[in-house]
Amino acid sequence: MPTPRSTPPVASAKLADLASKVHSCRACPRLVEWREAQAAAPPPRYRGQEYWARPLAGFGDPRARLAIVGLAPAAHGANRTGRMFTGDRSGDWLYAALHRACYANQPQSQHRDDGLRLRGAYVTAVVRCAPPANKPSPVERDNCLPYLREELSLLTRCRTIVALGAFAWNGALRALAGLGCDPPRPKPPFAHGAEARIGEWSLLGCYHPSQQNTFTGRLTEPMLDAVFARARQLAG
Repeated sequence: MPTPRSTPPVASAKLADLASKVHSCRACPRLVEWREAQAAAPPPRYRGQEYWARPLAGFGDPRARLAIVGLAPAAHGANRTGRMFTGDRSGDWLYAALHRACYANQPQSQHRDDGLRLRGAYVTAVVRCAPPANKPSPVERDNCLPYLREELSLLTRCRTIVALGAFAWNGALRALAGLGCDPPRPKPPFAHGAEARIGEWSLLGCYHPSQQNTFTGRLTEPMLDAVFARARQLAG
């Protein structure tokens, strides 16, 4: 007989336990050194601010039907503020889009105590520490993947994932494989607007809302809004 799935209150408590475990992780020496070095010598605009400078757990609604997966915290964004996609331009774009899609109660995300709440959505990442040049190694990715797998398993109502960029797309595929959901063959390639069915999960691709993509027009607000509109259709 299948094991009953956790009720949302149980899942919420287990997500909190997982967050504590994530926050104390020191599994990747290169990432530990980098994240702490960025906090010790911040750019002038952030001098005097206290940095989080630890790994980050996901953030959002334990009853979420949608998970949004990014690459990793930004060195002077989430590594500073202590909340995923908070305090940088990528987060400005993401949370404004989630607000337009009625997943967030406000369009701004400045710091972890600014009142932002997500409804029906959960934001996380493949890698939990800020990596040099935004390029985690395969070993660092694999060290972090169990955290993503556990988050997805605890989001008991969630069966739709938006992957922000190719790294997140491939990380989500690996995490789902670890949950027993083997991807179709050949492996579905990442593209903006791509869709893949992985077991009982729907995976959607979206360009990452990095400044490189938003400043050049590779990703526009209508493009981002269309992804979240499709995600809501799939998530129900």
